[in-house]
Amino acid sequence: MQFHAGQFTFRFPRPTLVMGVVNVTPDSFSDGGKFLEADKAVAHALDLVAQGAGLLDIGGESTRPGATPVSEAEELHRVVPVIEKLAVRVKVPLSIDTMKPAVARAALAAGASIVNDVAANREDDAMWRVVADAGAGYVCLHMRGTPQDMQSNPSYADVYREVTEFFRERMQRLNACGVTADQVAFDVGIGFGKTVEHNLQLLAGLRGFTRLNRPLLVGASRKSFIGKLLGADVAKRLPASLACACLAVVGGAAIIRAHDVAETVQAVRMTEAVLARRAS
Repeated sequence: MQFHAGQFTFRFPRPTLVMGVVNVTPDSFSDGGKFLEADKAVAHALDLVAQGAGLLDIGGESTRPGATPVSEAEELHRVVPVIEKLAVRVKVPLSIDTMKPAVARAALAAGASIVNDVAANREDDAMWRVVADAGAGYVCLHMRGTPQDMQSNPSYADVYREVTEFFRERMQRLNACGVTADQVAFDVGIGFGKTVEHNLQLLAGLRGFTRLNRPLLVGASRKSFIGKLLGADVAKRLPASLACACLAVVGGAAIIRAHDVAETVQAVRMTEAVLARRAS
């Protein structure tokens, strides 16, 4: 199995990739405002690469539950300078975390190679045409609704089955727009229109999604379901985030999206070492 993203190609199985989060925002739930200035964001990103990040995910609009949307112009102002500076300084792929096709297009032109699209439930195909034209990688995330309303009483008859059906249907639509399967990774969307129970069920059943034969990206880092389940505020969710990362690796995840890169890399490598002995 391969994942093509611009000039980058990842062949699986391989060591799990850790995607470092770079929030160029004032209001992200975990680190909003810390890296809003471009130079601070770049310095943070370089630090994440030094810690072992194999990918960087750069976002200029918070997608936390209830987040206020930002204008296209503001999002471009936040992310493009960061991507331009990083593109000439790092050798890992840059991902643009955006719901706006115009932002994705500008980010790809500035040096990004992947579009991380939390709005993959969209009905128009403009974003997918951008991805196809650029030959970029595409992270197809499952979300119910929008960031503004996704946590308003999310309900599923069978969350595992419905997420699986969503991925299959999206792949057909992506292919119709010229995006090949090798360009696509799937993200079950932990925390995006899910209750605590839905998130736990998806993590527990992650292995089943590997039957879709696409890399799985899991992003549970510091998310609110951890706080709801364990009573831990954002600053104290690292242990549970690492547990989710390790369980995701056991479940077949290929990419772990994380804020705490050094700790996640160490936890993931230990998990892989144990799994290798189990298989031998």
